[in-house]
Amino acid sequence: MKEFHLLLFNGNSIFPECILIFGLFILLITDLISDQKDTAWFYFISLTSLVLSITILLFRWREEPMISFLGNFQTNNFNEIFKFLILLCSTLCIPLSVEYIQCTEMAITEFLLFILTATLGGMFLCGANDLVTIFVALECLSLCSYLLSGYTKKDVRSNEATMKYLLMGGASSSILVYGLSWLYGLSGGEIELQEIVNGLINTQMYNSPGIWIALISITVGIGFKLSLVPFHSPTPVVAFLSVISKVAASALATRIFDIIFYFSLNEWHFVLEILAILSMVLGNFIALTQTSMKRMLAYSGIGQIGYILIGIIDGDSNNGYASMITYMLFYIFMNLGTFACIVLFGLRTGTDNIRDYAGLYTKDPFLAFSLTLCLLSLGGIPPLAGFFGKIYLFWCGWQAGSYLLVSIGALMSVISIYYYLKIIKLLMTERNREITPHVQNYRISSSSISKNSIEVSMIVCSIASAILGIVMNPIIAIAQETFF
Repeated sequence: MKEFHLLLFNGNSIFPECILIFGLFILLITDLISDQKDTAWFYFISLTSLVLSITILLFRWREEPMISFLGNFQTNNFNEIFKFLILLCSTLCIPLSVEYIQCTEMAITEFLLFILTATLGGMFLCGANDLVTIFVALECLSLCSYLLSGYTKKDVRSNEATMKYLLMGGASSSILVYGLSWLYGLSGGEIELQEIVNGLINTQMYNSPGIWIALISITVGIGFKLSLVPFHSPTPVVAFLSVISKVAASALATRIFDIIFYFSLNEWHFVLEILAILSMVLGNFIALTQTSMKRMLAYSGIGQIGYILIGIIDGDSNNGYASMITYMLFYIFMNLGTFACIVLFGLRTGTDNIRDYAGLYTKDPFLAFSLTLCLLSLGGIPPLAGFFGKIYLFWCGWQAGSYLLVSIGALMSVISIYYYLKIIKLLMTERNREITPHVQNYRISSSSISKNSIEVSMIVCSIASAILGIVMNPIIAIAQETFF
């Protein structure tokens, strides 16, 4: 591992985050001085700040790692690539929300503030280097997620979902803090990650029963953020929450387990292997029984995070992290592309039932083709990105000796192909008796900024889901340069 430069204060280390903070201030000022009906400016400011942050991250790639702000924050390629993934999620999700905000007639400024603040929390979580910063950043992300889930406060279902999400999220955060407090005590009062390891060595507590308590508590807390079985309820069934929490929590889990629990390698490997198997099996089997497209996608996402855990478990051996990062990038495009298709279909028909997609190809070939591409890629059908991502992930897992995990993952991938193909078969059917009134009365509405923005996200994600696997060598090369 390269030697880090320790700096007391260095604003350059959080320059991308500062751009988002500046964007938040501009958003608030614009809201105060402009006409509320002129919403295009709000979207422009939000997207511009996100794109600028991404640009700065790309220019900073391969810079020498550093620890700054009195050890509270760490900057390296590993953190930067996860920040990029979080910014990418937000950039793709904002266009999907335009029509949603117009339909609910809710204030646009607060919605975008929650999106950007959640993004900011996720980015700080990726670079946090001590327990206090980790918890504050995690709660920043979590609280904004709760607010977003209950944004339509007049909707009874939204209020119910928010209450469940808040209670479960609060409970999981409490358990996580309990585990972190054990690490603080066992290490002799240290809060920085590497200093905790040194403290555990000095106090000879790295094999104590307290480490097991800390490991289990932290695993439960992170397991909720990752929607791992049995901590998967309630599972987010919306685009933004379904990806950003998984990306941020994956970055946190990788650093916590691999740095602090280095002495308990076999133990945390065993715990995560059980959770990965449960998530892959139950996630895919429950997805088989769903009648709602969004719920099907949410439960299949539980199975997908089980695949990603293979990369976390394998770690640096045989490019485990590189395979995890590569597949996570592909998953973002596949998942958000599918959500974009679902949102567009829902706006035009008012339904989310899988049966109501029957015959969509006869009315809207473009939407049906885009949805087909994303679903086939999620299932891992060659030559789409999902196939190459899974092959690389499973190959790295097999090379590292995770034979059981890879075998179960491959089997569950085959099962997932079944329910994806079942939907695609419905899309392509031309038998009138199977086509529901929703598709029979399907009309492609006139162009508008809101629907065009959804289509832009859909096109970008569909193309990426189709071709990224073919040109994945540069992506793998970049992912292999990550370290922490």
